[in-house]
Amino acid sequence: MKFYCFVYVLLLLIVISTRTLSVAPLIHKNVLLIVGLPQHQNGMYGLHQDVHHFNSFDKVRSLPLILSQAGVRTGIIGKKHVGPEAVYPFEFAYTEENNSILQVGRNITRIKHLVREFFLADDTRPFFLYVAFHDPHRCGHTHPEYGSFCEKFGNGEPGMGLIEDWKPVLYSPNDVIVPYFVPDTPAARQDIAAQYTTISRLDQGVGLVLHELQTAGHLNDTLIIYTSDNGIPFPSGRTNFYDPGVAEPLIVASPIDRSQWGHSTSALASTTDILPTVLDWFQIPFPTYYIHKKNDTVHLTGRSLLPLLGSFPEEDRWSIYASHNLHEVTMYYPMRAVRLLQYKLIHNLNYLMPFGIDQDFYVSPTFQDILNRTKSGKETHWYKTLQNYYYRKQWELYDIQKDPTELNNLAYKPEFMGVRKKLAGFLHDWQKATFDPWICAPGGVLENAGAFKEHPACLPLENNLGIEKTEL
Repeated sequence: MKFYCFVYVLLLLIVISTRTLSVAPLIHKNVLLIVGLPQHQNGMYGLHQDVHHFNSFDKVRSLPLILSQAGVRTGIIGKKHVGPEAVYPFEFAYTEENNSILQVGRNITRIKHLVREFFLADDTRPFFLYVAFHDPHRCGHTHPEYGSFCEKFGNGEPGMGLIEDWKPVLYSPNDVIVPYFVPDTPAARQDIAAQYTTISRLDQGVGLVLHELQTAGHLNDTLIIYTSDNGIPFPSGRTNFYDPGVAEPLIVASPIDRSQWGHSTSALASTTDILPTVLDWFQIPFPTYYIHKKNDTVHLTGRSLLPLLGSFPEEDRWSIYASHNLHEVTMYYPMRAVRLLQYKLIHNLNYLMPFGIDQDFYVSPTFQDILNRTKSGKETHWYKTLQNYYYRKQWELYDIQKDPTELNNLAYKPEFMGVRKKLAGFLHDWQKATFDPWICAPGGVLENAGAFKEHPACLPLENNLGIEKTEL
């Protein structure tokens, strides 16, 4: 029997099933899903589109490239946001590169028809189809006429167009659940209600796509993966390494053992696990290759999630890692993090700089309300201030079990120095394994050529950040 793979990429408010850690916000996450390497290793340090123009290194071997070379048919519908094309070749492609992102990412009727077109092709090869919904991403920066989340797009009202299969669901701001990291204000409640509407559109869209899968006769031979490309676009969310920014939904449904459907696990998972999961499903080995130096062979740090569908060996998945340098090209704020079941350590490399705010979030009703209340001296009803949101310590250590809101930084408390040192060691080892050019920052400079070619080292800058000469 031939087996197939179906991947949904979307943005959701609720964490489902297995906890995942985004190894970088938004675009980097798209890369992670189909390349399996953190942004500092694959070269796509920030957004791909428009003026940002970041691309993965030419030698990177992405999932569509590996699969196509192994005889698997590949397709993508919706948001792509990765490049260059030679590294990410899809045979069947309807994305923002050749269509309106509103039509291929939010118009669930259009998405349904494209999925049907994919299945109607006279092609008997195994397939990998990547459906990347743009809901419920913000759109107030690019399409304000449709609302802050494009919640009005296609609702049938004058000038909004009509999505035939969508039955809009409206939510009262009074009834929404305001999470701890969002201010409980009328503006924020209305913002959340708008996102709820787009989540319901996405939910209906997933139902349409699953119906097309069933009609094509592949519901019982397809691995279905449902996840997101970043955390919720609210304060402490997307572009942050706090849990609201890195926690996303992850559902993996295998047709082989349905007895595990509906089960959940407390094991930690990362988006770097998606590529090895898909290769494992197709029984395709990860290729041997290098990006820069022949001796620096690329090794995946993610692992297949398929074993979790069986006996749930949770104790074997105790750590995950995160890497971020930029979102928009102006938002340089490099961070690295390691997350265990109990503790999380965040390293803010350029911590004296203010944390950046992206264009979408800046114009959002929620952030504008925080700005206006702060300027006028009114109560923000927020768990932070703009000052401590913008300016952060170099090291942040949190006991996630005792302090899930991540407000009590333990990094500089003497009794937790041992924990910080241990987690910093885990993080350093991961940075070394993934050839992180920022491994010596901010206290030193990485020297790995010339006299240091055989023995790379971190050389101190004597900038009072504590690094000593360290051989890597």
